[in-house]
Amino acid sequence: MHKRSWPALILIVILSSACFIQSSCVTTAPYDQYVYKESTSLKVDALKLMDKAEKTYNTQEKEIEKLTDQLDKLYEYELHRKKNQLRIQMWELLRNPEKNLLGGFLSRWKKEGQLSPGFITEAKIIVGKAFDQLAELESGKLTPKELQQ
Repeated sequence: MHKRSWPALILIVILSSACFIQSSCVTTAPYDQYVYKESTSLKVDALKLMDKAEKTYNTQEKEIEKLTDQLDKLYEYELHRKKNQLRIQMWELLRNPEKNLLGGFLSRWKKEGQLSPGFITEAKIIVGKAFDQLAELESGKLTPKELQQ
């Protein structure tokens, strides 16, 4: 590396550090208590509903619809928050009926009618971790008040 490159490299490191600390460079939406509360609440509701997959899908349709409506509402809320692309992508994966998270679980339950206890247990672990990641991403954000400081 040339001697002239060092000052530029040091400046980039300093600006990157300042960007990390300062609110002017925030690349994600600020912390939202509503989103955190709803995300954690939906996790509990989803895991409880997944426990019922040993029963036939038809007997649980009202609960399934209620949960998917709640998921859709929170997803819609998230869509309108600025600088929130990562969470939107996470929600899309969680809800997608072609993937192996909640959407895929519900799709499989509907297709097969009911699911085995072993499958339910394993799927709950994966879905629970996905919800945890959503909650942790939100809880790790700065509040609007912290951003102003």
